[in-house]
Amino acid sequence: MDADTTSRPTRRRTRFLDLIEWIGNKLPEPMIIFLWLIGIIVVGSAALAAAGVSVTHPDSGENVPVQSLLSGDGLQFILENTVSNFVGFAPVGTVLTIMLGIGLADKIGLLEALIRAVMLNIPLWLLPYAVFFIANAAIIAADAAFLIVPPLAAIVYRTLGRNPLVGIVSAFAGSSSGYGSGLVITSIDPILAGLSTEAVTIIGGTLEVTAVDNYYFMVVAAIVCTLVGGSVTRWIVEPRFGTYEGQHTATAEPLRAEEKRGLVAAGAAAVAFIVLIATVALLPGSPMQNDAGGLVPSPLLSGVVPVLLVFFTLTALAYGAGARKISRGRDVVDHFAEAVGSMRHFLVVIFFISQFSAYFTWSNIGLWVSVNGAEALIAMNASGIGLLVGVVAVSALITLLITSGTGLWAILAPIFVPMFMQLGFHPAAVQMAYRIGDSSTSMVTPLMPYMIVILGFMREWDPRQGLGNLISATLPYAIGVFVAQTGLLLVFYWAGLPLGPGVGFHLE
Repeated sequence: MDADTTSRPTRRRTRFLDLIEWIGNKLPEPMIIFLWLIGIIVVGSAALAAAGVSVTHPDSGENVPVQSLLSGDGLQFILENTVSNFVGFAPVGTVLTIMLGIGLADKIGLLEALIRAVMLNIPLWLLPYAVFFIANAAIIAADAAFLIVPPLAAIVYRTLGRNPLVGIVSAFAGSSSGYGSGLVITSIDPILAGLSTEAVTIIGGTLEVTAVDNYYFMVVAAIVCTLVGGSVTRWIVEPRFGTYEGQHTATAEPLRAEEKRGLVAAGAAAVAFIVLIATVALLPGSPMQNDAGGLVPSPLLSGVVPVLLVFFTLTALAYGAGARKISRGRDVVDHFAEAVGSMRHFLVVIFFISQFSAYFTWSNIGLWVSVNGAEALIAMNASGIGLLVGVVAVSALITLLITSGTGLWAILAPIFVPMFMQLGFHPAAVQMAYRIGDSSTSMVTPLMPYMIVILGFMREWDPRQGLGNLISATLPYAIGVFVAQTGLLLVFYWAGLPLGPGVGFHLE
C-alpha cells in the first residue's frame, strides 16, 4: 500500500474535523444566540398570530391562539415582566445558592488537596480508573474541573513513571462525562432541572423537576463510565501514546502537614453533618419527612440545595481552619466573593435565556410546537424507549456545534419536554437522555471552550501535540461513554428502575 493511499483516511478525517471547526467558529457566543432566538420568537409570534394559527390544549381541550409579542398585550408583557422573568427563573437562585458552598470549597483549596491525596496513594494498575473517576466527580467544581484535574493528573502520571499526556486526556474525558454521570449533586443539576421545570409550564403543567430526579441513574452511570473510561485508557490510549520521551520533569508534591490536617478536619465535619441530617430525617415526625412519614418525596429532597450549601460550607471551613487557609472572617467573605464572581458569565447568559423561555411560553409558540410534534410522533406510531434514544442521538449531534450544555438544554427543553410529556414520559427521563448525548460528544468537538486549554496543557509536555492528536485520543472515550450510558438507559427502562427518588420514565 503506497503512502498516498494510507494518507487518504487521515486527510478525510482532517477535512471533516476542519469542516466542523469552521462551521462552529461561525456560531456566535451563547448570549448572541439567545438574542437571535428572542428576535425569531418575537417576529415569528407576530407572523403566526396574523395567520390565525392556534392549537388545542392537550389538557383543557381549549383552542389556544398564538399571541403576538408585537401586539399591545405583548409589549405590555415584555415591559412588565423582564425583571420577574429573570429573578423568577428557576435555575438562578438554586445555582447561586449551591455555588456559594461548592465555590468556597474550590477557592479555599479543599478540592485540589483531596484530588492530590487520592491520586498519589493508589496502586499503579488502578491509576487509569482513579483519574477518570476523580475527573468525573470533580465536575462538582463546574468548569473549574477542566483547569484543576488534567494538569494534576499529568504530574501524577509523570511522578509514577507513566506518560503525562495520558493523564491529561483521560482527565479531560472524565470531566466531560461528568455532565451525564456522577456521585454528587453539582450546580449543573439544579440548572437543568430548573430549565425542565420551566418547560413543563408550556402545557400548563405544575410538575417540578428537582436536582435529584436523575440521581440514581447518575450514580450507576458514574461507575459504568469509570470502568469504561479506565479500560479505554489502559488498553487503547496509553499503548497508543507509548513511553513519554520529553524533558519535562515536574512531579507531584506530597501533601503538606497542614493540608493533611485540613483534610482530616474536613472529613470529620462531613461525617458529623451527614450523621446529623440522617438522624433528624429519620426521627418520627421529622419535618424533613412527607405526610406519610417517608422521604420519597419529601421536604428533604425538594430542599436538597440548601442542605448541600451547608455541607460544602462546613467542610470547606473545616479544611480552611485545619490547613490554616483562613484566619479571620474577612478571609471567608473574600472566598465567598470569588465563588460568586466565577458565576458572572452564567448570570449574563441566563438573563437572556430567561427572557427567551418566557416569550416562548407566553406567545404559545412552545405549546403549538410541542402539541404538533407529539401528534406527528403519534401518527408515526413512534413510542417507547426508541424515542428517548433518539433524544440521546440528536443531543450528541447538536453538541458538536453548540457545546454549552445548559445553554443547549435551554433551547431543546421547551421543545422536547412538553412534547414527550404528551406521550407519557416524565420530564426527568427526557432530561437524562439529553445529558447522555451532551456528555458523550462534548469531549471531541473542536468547539468545546476548554479544548484549546487542554491542548495547551498537552503542549507543555510535548510541543508537537495538535488538535487532531487530542480529538483522536478522546474519540474512543466518547464512543465508549455514549454506548455505555445509552445501554444503561435501556437497562433502566426495561427493568423499570427509577431514575431518581420516586421518579420513573413515565408520568403516573
